[in-house]
Amino acid sequence: MSGTATNRGLPPLDWLRVFEAAGRHGNFTAAAEEFGTSQAAISQRIRNLETWLGRKLFIRAARGVSLTVDGESYLPLVQDALTALAQGTEDLFTASPHEMRIAGLDSHLTGLLLPRISSCLEGLPNIRLVTDSVPKRSDFEDEKTAFHIRFGRGKWPGRITRRLHQEELQPMVAGGFDGDWRERPIITVRGERPGWQEWSNQAGVAAPRSARLSFDSMGHGLVAAVSGQGVVLGSTVLGAHLIALGALKPCSDVGLMTDQAYWLSWPETFTASPKRKALADRLTEVLRAPPRLPDTEE
Repeated sequence: MSGTATNRGLPPLDWLRVFEAAGRHGNFTAAAEEFGTSQAAISQRIRNLETWLGRKLFIRAARGVSLTVDGESYLPLVQDALTALAQGTEDLFTASPHEMRIAGLDSHLTGLLLPRISSCLEGLPNIRLVTDSVPKRSDFEDEKTAFHIRFGRGKWPGRITRRLHQEELQPMVAGGFDGDWRERPIITVRGERPGWQEWSNQAGVAAPRSARLSFDSMGHGLVAAVSGQGVVLGSTVLGAHLIALGALKPCSDVGLMTDQAYWLSWPETFTASPKRKALADRLTEVLRAPPRLPDTEE
């Protein structure tokens, strides 16, 4: 099927919603489960939409379906339009947003959001805060949650970004340790951040000996240091609440600033309404503030 569309204007909304679900899931069966209908009903609506548009949107094969080039091009347009329609409907016909949903890596939610949850909810009695843990940074591309807490340089297509904190690294040990931290085992955190060699160059000291513990998560490195497993070149951002609680302590005055930061981001269309913009402003303000300790709560 190809050629000029047989109709003008927009196709029925129900067909577009079914197409979006089928494209998102990559098969008709999952889309049928989402809508509580049969696979045959989903397939029929897709055929109706293809006839309306005059183009094939899916390639049907024995092992399932996949989007055509036209389908791949159309899917993000439909997703953006449905999202904007849902948000606009909520903004116009509800008193205020009822949910603040935030996605992030587990260590970022733990280090940045959780110590500030009480501040997030202050003055927002009707808001329910919901978190979505993202397993890997690459998974953000498929994450539908509006608010993202992310680490990097702040450039993600189609999203507004606000810098929360610049990343700084500093040697840290368990709060109760009183000896010479240079004698403690070294904990390394793999990834894009600079490591012990770069910190040693900054501090003008010899590089520490080889590490016995190596983690791919800053959160894991901080927890290992808290439990007395050694000294970590820790994030002063993610470790701020642990330092404030006395569970961790910096063991050197020398910090290493990096070229990366923690950001709050959301889709460009999300803050088109004043209500959602106010929510984004509030969340940005709270996440930029120091963490609130339990004994400082009113």
